[in-house]
Amino acid sequence: MFRRILIANRGEIAQRIIRACRELGVETVAVYSEADADALYLRQADETICIGKAASAESYLDIPSIISAAEIADVDAIHPGYGFLAENAHFAEVCKSCQIGFIGPDPEVIASVGDKSRAREIAMAAKVPVVPGSPGAVKDDVEAARLAQEIGYPIMIKAASGGGGKGMRVASNEPSLKNQMRAAQNEAKAAFGDDTVYLEKFVERPRHVEVQILADNEGNVIHLGERDCSVQRRHQKLIEESPSAALTPKLRDKLGATAVRMAKAANYVNAGTVEFLLDKDNNFYFIEVNARIQVEHTVTEMVTGVDLIQEQIRIASGQPLRFKQKDIQLRGHAIECRINAEDPARNFQPSPGTLTAFVPPGGPGVRVDSHCYSGYRIPPNYDSMIGKLLVHRNTRDEAIRTMLRALDEFVIEGVASTIPLQREILKHADFKSGGHDTGFIERWFSSHGRENG
Repeated sequence: MFRRILIANRGEIAQRIIRACRELGVETVAVYSEADADALYLRQADETICIGKAASAESYLDIPSIISAAEIADVDAIHPGYGFLAENAHFAEVCKSCQIGFIGPDPEVIASVGDKSRAREIAMAAKVPVVPGSPGAVKDDVEAARLAQEIGYPIMIKAASGGGGKGMRVASNEPSLKNQMRAAQNEAKAAFGDDTVYLEKFVERPRHVEVQILADNEGNVIHLGERDCSVQRRHQKLIEESPSAALTPKLRDKLGATAVRMAKAANYVNAGTVEFLLDKDNNFYFIEVNARIQVEHTVTEMVTGVDLIQEQIRIASGQPLRFKQKDIQLRGHAIECRINAEDPARNFQPSPGTLTAFVPPGGPGVRVDSHCYSGYRIPPNYDSMIGKLLVHRNTRDEAIRTMLRALDEFVIEGVASTIPLQREILKHADFKSGGHDTGFIERWFSSHGRENG
């Protein structure tokens, strides 16, 4: 087991890693930017080091500063959390060359699954079903038009690098394809420094279902069930749950086995997520691998009882998996609401500022993962997450009722939040019935004229 770990991240995930480490008896070093000097979790770490200014490029994305902090603090390993450098193969390679453990996959694996067109090739070789599309990156408009004719419209144009919905566009015909392809390339170049794109058949009204996997250095791979992340706006998730209301036990087993096959084909080690689209006929298609811990990993923890952060640390320290597939049982139903400092009535405009009041809910089946407190200033420099509110009950209906109660209890003042919208979603007939898909929020907003506030 590692003796001392540096956390190359901030916010609720930094606090989450500190908690896991303390229970394992592992010391923690928390790095922070000038904007995060008042973060509460810094008091919980064994050592803290300021690594730069508020701008991410001068702090959390500054590899030399993070490596210097790791060497000064004499750590055994670095946990990257999610976002920032978590899926940066170069950072993982630098850690390796400096003989600092990286709590995540090998650099080569991060690079291969992080390139979505390469990940697609790995999936096809492993006979993992993929959405019909281009065999790899698309070079120009002429090739795109030819391939689109073969695949059939509507077409999804997707950036080969990155995530979070950046560099994604839908085209319904050839003129639209050329325009949207240029827009996707420009956005991908600006966001990831790479304008490579590929094409996929646009699956209409799909569910977004992802499978959590754990893999050790001895070739053992298991899955921990699925999370349904279909409640999203512009590819940004708002509510996640497990298990998915759309899956039968037979389909769940098939999806999990497919995720394991994909992980083995990619030589994957550590925690990861294999993402799929599920169409209305229950056909599922691989879309990508997230080579890191996910924001919504906590949903899986609630239904399996497995601490995924602790398992990441154990695997990275060389320990074999402590579980076999038969040991993983999904118990009850969990729902997570991502509480963000955003104003849904103003097109989700970020709402940074000081929390004049912050009183999280409690009671049976309720969990709050948050780095915030009354008086905390949410900086404008990073994502707007206030925290994650989770509930775990015996059935989905009970979980919905408990979540509504918890949202009503949650006091957040001084900034706008997504809580009012999440209350409405949980009461909506489409969500309550479990019949929603990834277009649910856009259709609902459009029908209510809400996107423009």
